[in-house]
Amino acid sequence: MKEYRMIRLSEDKAMLKKMSNDEIALLCDEIREFLCESVTETGGHLASNLGVVELTVAIHKAFDLPKDHLIFDVGHQSYTHKLLSGRMDGFPTLRKRGGMSGFTKRSESEYDCFGAGHSSTSVSAAIGFAEADRAKGSDAYTVAVLGDGAFTGGMVHEALNNCRKDLRLIIILNENDMSISKNTGAFAELIAKIRSSKKYYRTKHITARVIKKIPFIGNGLFNIVRNTKQRLKDRIFKSNYFEDLGLYYLGPVDGHDTVKLGRLLEEAKQAEQSTVIHVRTVKGKGYEPAEKDPASYHGIPPKGSVKKDNFSSEAGKILRELASEDNRVCAVTASMAVGTGLDEFGKEYPTRFYDVGIAEEHALTFSAGLAANGLKPYFAVYSSFLQRGYDNLIHDIALQNLPVTVLVDRAGISEGDGPTHHGIFDVSFLNQIPNMTIYAPSDFSSLKDVMKESLNEKGPVAIRYANSPDFPELKNRFKQISPFVYADFDNIPDYLIITYGRIIKEAMLACDAMHHAGLNCGIVMLERLKPIFDAEKVIAPIIKECVKAVFLEEGIKNGGVGMILKEKLSSDMTVLGIDDVFDTPSASGNVYLDFGIGAFDVVKAFGIKM
Repeated sequence: MKEYRMIRLSEDKAMLKKMSNDEIALLCDEIREFLCESVTETGGHLASNLGVVELTVAIHKAFDLPKDHLIFDVGHQSYTHKLLSGRMDGFPTLRKRGGMSGFTKRSESEYDCFGAGHSSTSVSAAIGFAEADRAKGSDAYTVAVLGDGAFTGGMVHEALNNCRKDLRLIIILNENDMSISKNTGAFAELIAKIRSSKKYYRTKHITARVIKKIPFIGNGLFNIVRNTKQRLKDRIFKSNYFEDLGLYYLGPVDGHDTVKLGRLLEEAKQAEQSTVIHVRTVKGKGYEPAEKDPASYHGIPPKGSVKKDNFSSEAGKILRELASEDNRVCAVTASMAVGTGLDEFGKEYPTRFYDVGIAEEHALTFSAGLAANGLKPYFAVYSSFLQRGYDNLIHDIALQNLPVTVLVDRAGISEGDGPTHHGIFDVSFLNQIPNMTIYAPSDFSSLKDVMKESLNEKGPVAIRYANSPDFPELKNRFKQISPFVYADFDNIPDYLIITYGRIIKEAMLACDAMHHAGLNCGIVMLERLKPIFDAEKVIAPIIKECVKAVFLEEGIKNGGVGMILKEKLSSDMTVLGIDDVFDTPSASGNVYLDFGIGAFDVVKAFGIKM
């Protein structure tokens, strides 16, 4: 890898602030070149980071970080920020276990004041920082970079409603692949251009000082001039959402012009009040494939990865089949159509496809409304994002026993994205909700079966699956012994493993190792986790005849299926699940061993030394 001299120089904040405009341009080019070289090798979020290079450089130059606070929304836009804060050497480990996080992370650097793995949280956190500084008498600024669709999340608007005018707070609205502005037309563009010029602000400040110094009438005259200007601006730009909330609004401005960005940032600092700067950027800027198709380059896999059909794409395919047979079927996504496999559904059934933006809570209650009025909605959402809608699941769906099916994608441990995206809590919290049915299909054929089954369910359903390819060889090893219960033995074994989901592979490794050691071991695989009584009836007599039983699950132990089953059976069965942790510091190369739920841990739980 080349030296990247400008990036190294920029790690020195004093040096960065002294750089000329030409040197800043060279730095931005170098950062973009580095990101393309590094991220296409390791995998990660590419297009969104290429779009904020100039913006991030301008912020680092204008502010005194880390004394001032910089919060990203979403944190996957922070790669340039990581480079400018001295973390270039960590990029080969990006998104690897024990390596550099793909998001901002407080424990990783003092420059990361707030972790951000989910969307639409920055304004709430930033107001908290700004209010805390005000209470402490600090003169620090707080800057929130709000972009990549985050403005569509409801939390942003709740936060803006709670924002005081007199905070040292700057909200940068990064508009890339969405349209939020009414500022159209040549005249409006001209006014925006004037407002980002150096002379405009110099003249503005001088004029204000001169008018205010006029004896007796100065302040009143200044208010008349300011109000007249505001009315004129409203006529040109129409109603401005942010100014209606009492915030100072600047822009829109080209987010790739570091000179204009610098001027607006300095103006926002001098304003000493809560300010919104509206910037426009190009997602994937400087890398032609990403500019042409930013969605495909939003998150890319490591170099050499072979793309296979996974449960997400298969779920989308099955849902299209169901929609062709039943016109009640509709699909809902919270701005994750591609990630959850619903993009083709949207093309084929546009009138039955709803992308509600990054608003999981709304998506669930919206789905409840669809179901209450006779449709069969399927809401596809990552497990970790489903957490945001827990109240909506309980109050709006389950309490009314409405037939909403939630396709719980990315269930299980997320090796790349880490603890912000671990899908390890859904089984535990869904288990506590009355009327809820939970399925855990093991392969594509089972996924199709349970999705068809969900059409006939009268209440809420969750179908959970991992980000993994098909595993058809399972059914060659297992036979069905009861509805949604499978076993890989004919006669009851001495040692029994009970499990479900992707971690079945670890159970099979443990079982095979014990077979090689001459020990009689078998596996029971569950494909319905709630209600559990059918499985309970089948499993109870098997456990009674076993020497030892272990329940293995890739989820949080407390409230999980293993703990519930153990209590129901009053059994001494050992439960292996994830303890009360978000992540582990170890990085052995096997994420299951790191969490204490690998094949070796199963064998150890049986009290066997190998």
